[in-house]
Amino acid sequence: MLATLLFATVLIAATSCSKENESDESFSSNTGGTESHNTGENCMNCHKSGGDGEGRFTLAGSVFNGQQSGYSNAVVRLYTAPNGGGTLKATINGDARGNFYTTSGIDFAGGLYVAVAGTGGNVEYMNSPVTSGACSSCHGNSTTQIVVN
Repeated sequence: MLATLLFATVLIAATSCSKENESDESFSSNTGGTESHNTGENCMNCHKSGGDGEGRFTLAGSVFNGQQSGYSNAVVRLYTAPNGGGTLKATINGDARGNFYTTSGIDFAGGLYVAVAGTGGNVEYMNSPVTSGACSSCHGNSTTQIVVN
């Protein structure tokens, strides 16, 4: 009975965009989930401390394929050095809509380098370090969208 109640609570929370407990752990998954929304928008506009979105995301964004549709099940990795070098600090699986997000703590001090992998093995690297997890605050606005073929 407890497992059923927990599943129902998670399902309701995942499909809702109303503000709930900011400290709840939340992350995207490559298991076919389609609970995410607003592909290409800056997730951090709502999913921030005091924001209207459920949870306070520490990293979030969208990955697109060459046809400008969400890239299902991409994987985002954060490293301490360029081109997948140094120490792997975090791995975030994208969902079926092309979105990725997590509320887990990520230390961006000193900058982290992003690698985005597609399901076919293609990997795209950012050449400069990031100090924020608000990926769509730049990508799709002042820089090109994140694209993996």
